[in-house]
Amino acid sequence: MEEAEEKYRKKLSSQSKTLKAAVAEYRSRYRRAPPQGFDQWWAFCQKYNVVMVDEYDGLFEDLEPFWELSGEEIRRRAAQVGELPSIDLVRIRDGVADVINVNPGFHDSEVSARARGFRSMTGKFVHLLPDMDFPINAKAEGRVLIPWEHRTYPNLTVQDSSLGVEAMLGGPFKPDWGDDGNIWEAWRRTCHPQSSARRLFSSLRPSFTTQAKNHLASSHISPGADFAFVKTTSSIEDYCNTPHAHYTKGTFSVIGAPFRPAKARGFMDIRIPSHYYYGSTKRYTYGWDSVNLELKEVDPMEVPWEEKIDKIFWRGATTGGGIPAPSFLRMASDTSNTTTRVVTFPDPPSSSAQFTSAAVPIGKLNEEIMDCAFVKSVSAASYPGGQAALERDHRFGDSVPLGRHWSFKYLVDLDGMSYSGRFMSFLASDSVPVKSTVYDEFFTDWIQPWVHFIPLSSSYSEMYNIYSYFSGPTQSTLIAANSSLAVLPAESELKRAVEGDKRLRRIARAGKRWKGTVGRTLDMEAYVYRLCLEWARLWADDRDSMNFSL
Repeated sequence: MEEAEEKYRKKLSSQSKTLKAAVAEYRSRYRRAPPQGFDQWWAFCQKYNVVMVDEYDGLFEDLEPFWELSGEEIRRRAAQVGELPSIDLVRIRDGVADVINVNPGFHDSEVSARARGFRSMTGKFVHLLPDMDFPINAKAEGRVLIPWEHRTYPNLTVQDSSLGVEAMLGGPFKPDWGDDGNIWEAWRRTCHPQSSARRLFSSLRPSFTTQAKNHLASSHISPGADFAFVKTTSSIEDYCNTPHAHYTKGTFSVIGAPFRPAKARGFMDIRIPSHYYYGSTKRYTYGWDSVNLELKEVDPMEVPWEEKIDKIFWRGATTGGGIPAPSFLRMASDTSNTTTRVVTFPDPPSSSAQFTSAAVPIGKLNEEIMDCAFVKSVSAASYPGGQAALERDHRFGDSVPLGRHWSFKYLVDLDGMSYSGRFMSFLASDSVPVKSTVYDEFFTDWIQPWVHFIPLSSSYSEMYNIYSYFSGPTQSTLIAANSSLAVLPAESELKRAVEGDKRLRRIARAGKRWKGTVGRTLDMEAYVYRLCLEWARLWADDRDSMNFSL
């Protein structure tokens, strides 16, 4: 946490203070001139107090492959993509943006919602933009995968699409996977030819840490493998070299155009801010008054920190995947007392240097610290054993309003069909998001794990130690650590981690402050403005004429 805070402080203090400095920083980072209109974008940032004016490495990464194509080719391909199912075009002509659904394709409630959101984000500056089109993916899932060889050696790919997509591919083209394919087989071709994922068809080695089951009372147990913490979220898993890990992620079981809110490693989609983050709805927005249709600074259901329940909370629906692999909810629903977790906690509770470890029955831990459940199942038949097996392996509970989350200190944020649309609302609250994801989003360069939220690995297994550091040992943990205890201690006698609670509250406050200063809708607009300038230059035939210079 101290390293993360120092890193974030340096990032904040290093942001350019003048247009001249911003141009110099752009040239230094990206080895080219900024795009035309950069000065107007800078004025926009100054007008609206945008903090992160230099951190656009992710945007640069998203767009870099398109420099291999001419402006004419990009325009032609954008038109072709716009005719595919579940793709909408945001079309800018004469300073006005419209949403065009060329081919409705599937009956989908999401059709045009993301595109309409993107159009709204351009409202303050669209009159300054040249004509261009943005193909927006209406589906939640990523859809752009390019084999490693074709990314590394672009000339392997036919560059001229004037005869159509099928002529480029040399055969029929399917725009979606449907039910007859598996994304993993396509995704692993994005890896280096010598990687494990390319050399092996698959691997079924267990990807989750297992703990010994026989030790329930020992104060001399060493911290287990779960006493290790990731420094970040998103693309932390190297599926190319650990292909067995893909079995734990729904990302590789489903697949949805170039522009979408998030992308996982290997995908080539271009990130844009989510319309869930930008708009206001009762399901995704902190402080939204759906009766008076106004956004309040403090949500009516917010709870003071001292009154928050010291538990880990999650509610959501299944996403229709058929993966029987361990998941967060399956772990949190385990009532077995034969499985144990090695829990490490500060001892004494005021210390962050001395720790005690104990092997604790997971059923007891879950009862004490977890309040996690599915509220409904989607496509239960795809889960092995159907609805009955789903209910056997996972806890189910009643639906709750978004505001119910604010009653708890820990809010788990997990991927669904794609990124989680609730992350921004969790940050805005006075609780602490604990986020596990395989996705990078537009703000990845702007936010700092362990400062604004707690990152969680894809195995989720260190969750118990995260809790024990910040909140101290539970009753069952104390029993396991001290075999002389014949009965469970009363709640008032538990050793609470005083320093841990202060640090936890510090993260909650920092996340809320970030949401109000860096994660605003104005910051999303600044990101889209910068993206539009970069895309306009790629869209042009004479790109040099679209450069900016002082």
